[in-house]
Amino acid sequence: MDYVILGIVLGVLAIAGAGWLLFVRPRRGRTGTTYAPPPAKPSSQQTGQQTGQPSSQAPAGAGARETPATAAPSATLDLERPPPSAGRLVRLRARLARSQSSVGSALLNLLSRDRLDDDTWDEIEEVLITADVGVAPARVMVDDLRTKVKVLGTRGAAEVRDLLRTELIGQLGEDMDRSLKTEPHGGNPAVVLMVGVNGTGKTTTCGKLARNLIGDGRTVLLGAADTFRAAAADQLQTWGDRVGAQTVRADREGADPASVAFEAVSKGIEAKIDTVLVDTAGRLHTKTGLMDELGKVKRVIEKRTTVDEVLLVLDATTGQNGLRQARGFAEVVDVSGIVLTKLDGTAKGGIVIAVQRELGVPVKLVGLGEGPDDLAPFDPGAFVDAILG
Repeated sequence: MDYVILGIVLGVLAIAGAGWLLFVRPRRGRTGTTYAPPPAKPSSQQTGQQTGQPSSQAPAGAGARETPATAAPSATLDLERPPPSAGRLVRLRARLARSQSSVGSALLNLLSRDRLDDDTWDEIEEVLITADVGVAPARVMVDDLRTKVKVLGTRGAAEVRDLLRTELIGQLGEDMDRSLKTEPHGGNPAVVLMVGVNGTGKTTTCGKLARNLIGDGRTVLLGAADTFRAAAADQLQTWGDRVGAQTVRADREGADPASVAFEAVSKGIEAKIDTVLVDTAGRLHTKTGLMDELGKVKRVIEKRTTVDEVLLVLDATTGQNGLRQARGFAEVVDVSGIVLTKLDGTAKGGIVIAVQRELGVPVKLVGLGEGPDDLAPFDPGAFVDAILG
C-alpha cells in the first residue's frame, strides 16, 4: 500500500516537472529576446540621436558625460543637410517686414507731408527714438534729413523713400566688416566664443550657426562650456547630432567651463576641424565674479590658439537695456560682433543702429524666428528695404 501511495506521489511530481519545462522555461527565453537589440540595428542611444532627441532608455549624451571627450555622431545616423547660408536674410525679408513696417510707414508718411514744420520733425525724431535708435543717433538722422529736404525742395513718394533709405543705410554702417572669421588658419580651427546674459538664445544661436556653417561645407565642433545647466549641454548636443557636429561636454554639472572650452579647442586642433563654437553660460553683466570667469575662459583658450570671434548675443526686444549689457561684456572680453535675436518679434529694429554706435562693432547675425534656418547674416540694404516695404 505504501508503495502505491509513493508511486502516485512520484507520478504527480513527474507531471508537474514536465509542465514546468514545457511552459515556464520557453516563456523566459522569449521575454529575454525582446530586451536584447538585434545586432544589425542601431542601439537605443543611436536611435535617440537619429531623431535628434534623447533616448528613452538613457539620458542624452550619457556616454559623453563620463569624460569630457568628444561625442561623435554615429555613422548610421541620417543627418540633415542644411541649406547654404547665402541670401538667407533676403529670403526672410517678409518676416522681418511684418514687425518693422510700422516704423517705416510712419517715417514715410511724415516725410511726405506738404509742409515739414518743427512739430513734424519732432514727430520724426520721436518715431526713431521709439524704435530704439537712441536719442543721439535720432537727432543726427533728423538733422541730416532736414538738410537734404531743404536742398531737394519738392519731393515725390519715390524721392522720399530713396532719401530715407540712404539715410538709414548710412546710419547702419554699410561699409562695416560683417564677415564672420570662421576659416581655419595656421593649421588650427577658427574659434568662436558665444557670450551674453541669460535667456538671449546663446545655445540656440550656437546650434543654428553650426548648422549654417555645415550647410556651407565646413566641419564644426561644439564646446558645451555652459556647465551650470545640464539642459544646455543636452540642447547643444542635439543640435550637433542633427547635422553631424561633434560635441565636447563636461563629465559633471558645475565643472570648470574653462577646462571644457580648452578641451574642445584641443580636440578641434587634433581632428583638424574648420570651426570650434564654444557656448558659455548666461551671466548678468553686473556680476563681477561671473564676468571674471568669462574672461578666464577666453584666456585659457588662447593658451592653445587665438579666439577669432567673440559674438555677443542680445535680445532685440530688451531695447536700451541691451546697451547696458553690451557695455558690461565689452569691458571683459573683446566683443567682435553682435548677434541680435528675436528681431522679427519687435518693432524696435533701431537697436541695430544704437548698439553699433555704442560698441563700435557690427551686427553680424540676426535671429528672425524659431526655425533651424532662421539665423541670417545681417545685410543693411535688405534690412532697410524690409523696414520701408
